[in-house]
Amino acid sequence: MGRPTKPSRREFLGTCGAGAMLACQALPLNAAATAPRLAFARVALVDGSGAPLRPAALEPGREYLFYYPFRSTPCFLLDLGEALAGGLALKTEDGQSYNWSGGVGPSRSIVAFSAICAHKLTYPSPVVSFIGYRGEPVGFVNRENEVERRAGVIQCCSEHSIYDPRRGAEVLAGPSPQPLAAIALSYEDDRLHVDGVYGGAVFERFFAAFSDRLRLEHRGDGFAEAVTGTATVLPAEQFTRNRIRCG
Repeated sequence: MGRPTKPSRREFLGTCGAGAMLACQALPLNAAATAPRLAFARVALVDGSGAPLRPAALEPGREYLFYYPFRSTPCFLLDLGEALAGGLALKTEDGQSYNWSGGVGPSRSIVAFSAICAHKLTYPSPVVSFIGYRGEPVGFVNRENEVERRAGVIQCCSEHSIYDPRRGAEVLAGPSPQPLAAIALSYEDDRLHVDGVYGGAVFERFFAAFSDRLRLEHRGDGFAEAVTGTATVLPAEQFTRNRIRCG
């Protein structure tokens, strides 16, 4: 069998549609100017033993990770310990608008975002992670060119982009051109599910840039398959062996 090549846009969209219960199709919210929601299979979040993940099992302020909507695309799951109402208007790199839906769970404090940095696609791998949630204060120069220290942000050490998970992962600092893509979460019967992605998804670019590496990390071409059924949520220290901290 010949060596697989990087997927074209047509092949990528065909792959994500074939592996999901719902086609990976753009679903405009109101008008053509709004960012599309990419609908994937409804997937139940489970813990490391395969049991349904209960919100009470999440430690507020602790970083958790899972794969969705593809087998190699990591996501952050965070309980931020406070109600997050949502409704915040954000924009993708190409200017499309969307509204972040806020937190879910009994306290509306649980959020999920793609863990792929929107700048140079830095992501948590099984070996190392240069991007993660920081419960402790970190310093940065914000978009108003002011020095700021803030706890509870997502920081990428590659180019020092800073995202605010309490505000839809909007960009606080650094070169990232847009917020992290939001993962559509739902909560019912004390269980958590995911069923889509909205905002600025970067999966096509991610696969094009890292297909060879992902093939090694995930032992074959299955890295581009859609997640179905369940997704296992792990604390960050179990998901990746080396969590890099940056100044």
